[in-house]
Amino acid sequence: MVYVKLESDWTDADGVTHSAGESVDVDAATLAALQADGVVSEGRSGGKDGTDWVGPTGTNWVGPTSTTP
Repeated sequence: MVYVKLESDWTDADGVTHSAGESVDVDAATLAALQADGVVSEGRSGGKDGTDWVGPTGTNWVGPTSTTP
C-alpha cells in the first residue's frame, strides 16, 4: 500500500468519494489506474500547479509516519 495525494476527486471501489488534495492509501494496481486516469501525478512533481508534493519525508507532512505495514 502507498499513500498518494489526489489531483482530482475520486470515488473508490467502496463508493467513498475522496476530494482533490486528499491523501489516500491505495494498492499498486489502484495506483496504476489512478495514474493512467490522471487522478494522481506521476513522481514527486507534476501537480496541477507545478509544485512538488511534500509527502511523508517532507518537513510539512502531518499525515501517518509509520513505515511498517
